[in-house]
Parts: sequence; structure tokens; C-alpha cells
Amino acid sequence: MTSNRPAMTRVQRAMLVSMAAAIATIVLKFGAYFLTGSVGLYSDAMESLVNLAAAILGFVLLGIAAAPADDEHPFGHEKAEFFASGAEGMLILFAAIAIAWSAINRLITPMPVGQMGLGILLSLAATIVNAGAAWWLMKVAHAEKSIAVESDAHHLLTDVWTSVGILVALALLLVFPQAWWLDPVVALVVSLHIVRTGVMLMRRSVDVLMDVQLPPDEFRCVDDALQSHLPPEASIEGLRTRHAGHRRFVEFNLILPGEWTVVQSHDICDALEDAIRVEFPATDIVIHVEPNPS
Repeated sequence: MTSNRPAMTRVQRAMLVSMAAAIATIVLKFGAYFLTGSVGLYSDAMESLVNLAAAILGFVLLGIAAAPADDEHPFGHEKAEFFASGAEGMLILFAAIAIAWSAINRLITPMPVGQMGLGILLSLAATIVNAGAAWWLMKVAHAEKSIAVESDAHHLLTDVWTSVGILVALALLLVFPQAWWLDPVVALVVSLHIVRTGVMLMRRSVDVLMDVQLPPDEFRCVDDALQSHLPPEASIEGLRTRHAGHRRFVEFNLILPGEWTVVQSHDICDALEDAIRVEFPATDIVIHVEPNPS
């Protein structure tokens, strides 16, 4: 019996990999925290919980984004992906606040860190898992033009940097046990780095949801393609662009001589559409033909 369910997309499979990596690192990092009592490792483990929540959310919303256009959504569902990216940015900010709060509390109320050797090994293993997953997710994100997968990859990379900072602090504590403040101070510094990543992801999501113009290099590419295929009698006005996921949208007014026939106008429109799609295949193009008043 043939199933009518759509095949899982590559970006959805990528989110499953992200979930698996998050579960593995949660186990390793909480194990390291319970062994050492390090506030840095606790914060690191909490960030992995955020990774898991973000991956689950991304998987669900990517399923929505992959759905074809319908009567209620004639332009498709791709923007659902950007809700995932924005939500992940917010989760990253919450994680940064939690890390900073724990670090400040530890500075106020110092506590000893124990069994650092085994804790470092467990944290190092989790860092390697995250780094490998982030590298693969970034490859998928660039190949599929997926902001949700790219956001998740950036989130994992911030987690890697968090772990590296905390590992350095723990290694220094092994050498200088009296420097107890290194653990919370490093956690506090890393939280500031995480804030930057969260703000960046939220800004990118808002830009797309607000239909920001294509990046300057892509806009120039579209304009150059149009100008190189435009007959001398014609001109273009009101060029507008935007994108949602891997799809781009281009609209403009095409000014043609009033005596041109419908067939001539249709042919030049086809030529201009083909020129754009040579550069950007997945592009929706709307051309409004107007007669030249002169």
C-alpha cells in the first residue's frame, strides 16, 4: 500500500540529527555537572536543553514550511521556517540570561568544584558531538538555503564556544585551585557572546518576515540579468524583490512601446523571466506591462 505522506525533506532530516546531538550532549553535560558542581557546566547543560527545544520546534515548523501552496496560502508556507529561526533566537537569549544569573550567584556564593578530570572528559566528548553536528548542519543549510537549519547550526556553534570557554576555565582550576572565580567569570563572558548570536538570528527572521529586499549582491544580479536582456525600446521601473526560504520573489513594471503586440510583449516577458531564473531558478516573477506614454 502506497503512503500519501510527503517524503521527509533533507532539512527535516537535519533537524532530527540536531535533536539526536542535543539529547547526547544533555546526558554528557548533566553528567559532568553532577560530578563537578561547576556552574559553567550547569549553564552549558541548560543551553543544550534549549538546543533540544529549538530543534523540536524547528522540525515541526519545517514540516509546515515544506507543505505546497494551497487556496489559503497561494504563495506557499516557506515563512514558517523563519518563525523557527526567530523563536530559536529568543531561546538563545533566555539561555544567556540563565547562564549569567547562575554565574552571578556563584560569584556571590562561591562553591568548590570537584572531580574536574572526569567532568572535563565528559564535557569534551559533548563538545566534539556538537562541533560535528554544527559542521554538518551548516553544510545542509548552505546547500538548501534554509535559515532554520543555519540558525540551529549557529546555535550549536555558540554551544561549542560555551563549552570551550568552560573547559579552559576548568583546566585552569586544575592548575590553580585557588582561582575559584574563573568558573563563573568565564560563564558570564560566554553568556554575552551568546546574546549576540540570539539577537542576530532574531534580526534576520524579522527582516524576512517584513519582506526585506534581497541582499545587495543578489539584487544587482537580478538587475544586471534584466538590463542585459532588455531591448533598447523598453525600460524597467519599480523593481522589487524579497525572499522566503529558498524561494525568491521579483516584481517590476515593464515599459514597452504602445504599438507592440501582445505576442511581442509576451516574448520579451518570457526572455526576462528566463534571464532571472538562470541565476535564481526558484523565483516567482510578476511583470506588469505598461505602454510608453511618449
